[in-house]
Amino acid sequence: MRQGVTASLRLLAAAVAMSLAAAPAWTQQQAPALILELNGAQPSDKGCRLTFVVTNNLGAGLSKAAFEIALFNEAGVVDRLTVLDFKELPAGKTKVTRFDLAGTDCGKVSRVLINSATECAGAGAEPNACMRGLKTQTRTGIAFGV
Repeated sequence: MRQGVTASLRLLAAAVAMSLAAAPAWTQQQAPALILELNGAQPSDKGCRLTFVVTNNLGAGLSKAAFEIALFNEAGVVDRLTVLDFKELPAGKTKVTRFDLAGTDCGKVSRVLINSATECAGAGAEPNACMRGLKTQTRTGIAFGV
């Protein structure tokens, strides 16, 4: 009987150890990140409206965040460079921002590249934190990243 209990305890301990090792990512310490998602691209009266969802998980609020982006056409050629100003991004907050790109046809944009952070300022934020902590994703058919 004692041997069966010992074996059961060993199995239970192994199961607990395995479940702790496979703990979900949200329970583990995350690296500071600025998550920038290209959430939509729709035609507008002015041209193309890009919708972004940005989450500031850098651990510090940003009083100003702006990025130079390159738009590539369907042939993979850079069509234009422009700066998108996301303004203030409080720490731990998610924000939705839209930009109307005049004279741009959404159907001809194949890729959006983050070229650089033209501004990244805030109390307790390092000037290069915006690019170093940048994580990109897209919910569109447009390639998006650095």
